[in-house]
Amino acid sequence: MKLYSYFRSSASYRVRIALNLKGLSADIIPVNLVKSEQKDAAYTAKNPQGLVPSLEIDSTTGSMVLAQSLAIIEYLDELDSSVPLLPSDRDGRAIVRSLSQLIACEIHPLNNLRVLKYLTGELGVDEATKNAWYAHWIHEGFRALEAELNKHAGQFCYGDTPTMADCCLVPQVFNAKRFEVDLSAYPTINRIVTNCQSLDAFIQAAPANQPDAPSA
Repeated sequence: MKLYSYFRSSASYRVRIALNLKGLSADIIPVNLVKSEQKDAAYTAKNPQGLVPSLEIDSTTGSMVLAQSLAIIEYLDELDSSVPLLPSDRDGRAIVRSLSQLIACEIHPLNNLRVLKYLTGELGVDEATKNAWYAHWIHEGFRALEAELNKHAGQFCYGDTPTMADCCLVPQVFNAKRFEVDLSAYPTINRIVTNCQSLDAFIQAAPANQPDAPSA
């Protein structure tokens, strides 16, 4: 398997965590979003969306490329069930998918790199206004997420083992802290992230530990 990734991409970070939790290996192929390498013809031939991550796989039907981080994680969960990232029961799976989509489909898209670049570029928004936009949508999403987690969390987002929801949460918190958003109002989120970050699977997936991360 090959994972086309950018070290600071939240969506790529999710998939790296999932791979590590499952003990699956993939060659990391860096795609520099700042340099717009995701728009190169060679890459868009693989993923016409021009986004990361992409997972290139040799499957039983031949080589294929999967896009969209949640679809990739669910594929990995079906590929190797030894360390499940979705619960075994129908209700649990629905809850974990709901938590994951709250982060990946509601919070993240409003704050990803291409949106922020459009705000400061085409729309001419200044840095302070961009950061206010970013913080507003983090707080909107995290207030709802905190309430949901208070219903379902144990040590992790759902119970006492990491799931796909934790794969989504940790990158989003990393991103929020990078933009200096005050997260003190979300004790359950912070507690879960602390538990996650004690595990090697999360540590090794962190942006600072990626081959394309700038050297210190």
